[in-house]
Amino acid sequence: MIGAAAYVGHRITGDIRYSWEWRSLPQYILRYDAETSGWVPNVLLKGLFMTIRLSLWGTVLATLIGTVMGLCRVSGSLFYRLIGRTYVELVRNIPPLVLIFIFYYFLSGHLMSAFGVDEFMGSLSSEAHYFLEIFFAPPSMFSAFASAVITLAIFEGAYITEIVRAGVESIEKGIWEAAYALGLSRWQQLRHVVLPLATQRILPPLAGQFISTIKDSAIVSVISVQELTFRGMELMSATYLIFEVWITITALYFILTLSLSLAVERIEIYLRRSEA
Repeated sequence: MIGAAAYVGHRITGDIRYSWEWRSLPQYILRYDAETSGWVPNVLLKGLFMTIRLSLWGTVLATLIGTVMGLCRVSGSLFYRLIGRTYVELVRNIPPLVLIFIFYYFLSGHLMSAFGVDEFMGSLSSEAHYFLEIFFAPPSMFSAFASAVITLAIFEGAYITEIVRAGVESIEKGIWEAAYALGLSRWQQLRHVVLPLATQRILPPLAGQFISTIKDSAIVSVISVQELTFRGMELMSATYLIFEVWITITALYFILTLSLSLAVERIEIYLRRSEA
């Protein structure tokens, strides 16, 4: 891989006659703020933080949706099973880009205006604005951020639904029968016996789905959510540091996802030891 990268870099330099400007890039990751007399995040690092916030809230909401729909998928009621199956098949067979545009133009263009969300955001105090910017998005971008989170949650929730379904169905039939013999209802069997056992089997693939959400979050750049990919496109247009910017963005995504992959591996090892 190092040899291939070196060869590509040589061809870019020789054939395209591209002039590398790596020394110009660090200032777009961190910059020195004279007012605070310290280093603060700049364009690329701000985009990385937005990607993390998008992925985190999207995964939280997707987990709620996926858990409910996963339980519908294993319900004894045909009606609930049809709801879960319809949701999974519908979402998994629609391009996520289409979902993004639907929710962005419908949610931001109609619902947010109807409920006066933008006016409410403007009326908040400076402390509330700071809180929103740290944990969510700047108030001016909240509608687009909410649309992106909901779209990611609905799209990733379809895959989490199948993870939950598979986790519940992996529980041995004898455990269900033992819970039934104790006089527990179907809901009590799920709540007190099956779900605690299934959670141990669900957690590793659920953590893997979080990593997938990080990579899928790049698609929300089409609605101007200022995550890492969008920031990279803006920076590339302004500086013409094409290869430097995209190589740096690739490295940031790789570091983030690799760190989470190693953490997931540690979780799997811990769960296997606890089961043993």
